Amino acid sequence: MGRTKQKTVVTVISKVTDRSVICPAALVMIYGTDLGRRYSLEKPELVIGRSAKCDIQIDQESVSRMHAKILLDGEQPLIKDLGSTNGTLVNDQPIREARLANQDYVKIGRTIFKFLSGNNVENLYHDEIYRLTTVDGLTQIYNKRYFQETLDREMSRCQRYGRDLSLVLFDIDHFKRINDTFGHLTGDFVLKELAAIVKANIRREDFLARYGGEEFAIVLPEIDRQKALVAAEKIRVLVAEHPFVNNQDRIQVAISLGVASFDAQMACLEDFLRQADANLYAAKGKGRNCVVG
Repeated sequence: MGRTKQKTVVTVISKVTDRSVICPAALVMIYGTDLGRRYSLEKPELVIGRSAKCDIQIDQESVSRMHAKILLDGEQPLIKDLGSTNGTLVNDQPIREARLANQDYVKIGRTIFKFLSGNNVENLYHDEIYRLTTVDGLTQIYNKRYFQETLDREMSRCQRYGRDLSLVLFDIDHFKRINDTFGHLTGDFVLKELAAIVKANIRREDFLARYGGEEFAIVLPEIDRQKALVAAEKIRVLVAEHPFVNNQDRIQVAISLGVASFDAQMACLEDFLRQADANLYAAKGKGRNCVVG
């Protein structure tokens, strides 16, 4: 059998970082109906609003027909509010107009965008998409999918080394009433403020995530049941005493908490979650604003 020897062709592969990436700036939706969608900012002027005539349409009742516009008149785009009912926020601050810097947050109604400047926007965009798979866009804490992966990993570690592990599930009491009374924008404010309070008052090694609409979870590595109950009660008191004030509205917020600690009888992640959820349900049954574990 005759075989023809072929020489390997030598090719030169350029580094990604050496390539000149010229892309327009963009807004990436990190909280809203089109999660992860990128809107390139190429026109000199773009209008954002509920109207179908807008360059970026957001079909939500909390968004005005012509809500805001972005002007590309310099290195940093200028965003202007167009007299909208609910206002335009940049990094959580209401604005009439403001210059956008790289990775600023823009909130229009209940939708949140992240502004990415030009040049390396592709790299930033893919980084942002990865972040969206782990972080909740509104509260900026971990999301449910990443929470489940983390809890599963901690359970394996707990079994392997014989260490303690506890879980706290909690949700906001009468959250629907808050939305109905003050509106969904205030409901979003409460969720975000609550996440910030809890995150600032847990250990670095603890893991806080948004588990559902108004439900949250905390994974407590190397914490037994008794210490977990103490930690949960501390959080309950902090939330009950915190002044939730949004647009001069003072909102009374309370939470109910269910605590569970891992044991050998729990065969899987669902067993662990089921126990914490049962205790959360029991806390609701006891009148809410309490801890059961």
